[in-house]
Amino acid sequence: HCNFEFDLCGWRQDENDDFDWNIRTSSMTKMGTGPATDHTLHTSSGHYIFIKSSFLHLPGQKARISSPVLSRRNKNCKILFYYHMYGAHIGSLVVYQRTVTKREKVILELTGNQGNFWQHKALILAGDGDEDFQVVFEGVAGKSLKDGIALDDLTFSKDC
Repeated sequence: HCNFEFDLCGWRQDENDDFDWNIRTSSMTKMGTGPATDHTLHTSSGHYIFIKSSFLHLPGQKARISSPVLSRRNKNCKILFYYHMYGAHIGSLVVYQRTVTKREKVILELTGNQGNFWQHKALILAGDGDEDFQVVFEGVAGKSLKDGIALDDLTFSKDC
């Protein structure tokens, strides 16, 4: 389980992307650039990870963060998480299951405004028996400087 209150909990920034996910609090944000609170503590001082479009990030550029490696023998393994995607010109959130040899399979893709509130997803991670794997969250920058994507409370089920 990772609530980002202290660190990235073993999740790693990918090196083959354009920029990074950042840990932040709502008290660090300007109006309109993220959730009013984190999901864990429901306060403006609680932490989550966030990307936002800016002068430094062109539309379409990507930030990726990957989980620790999970065993290919997993059965009934799920990742549960909360996301916040709000803004008129928001980009996309893509979740991949990536093998250790870098084969990627999209397991979720969300594009556009999803509402100004935290939403929950649970995704099944199917071990195929051939290779260990990771989960990768990819945030794609949108067109507006006020739009951003936040993630919080990333949890693997006990079956993982």
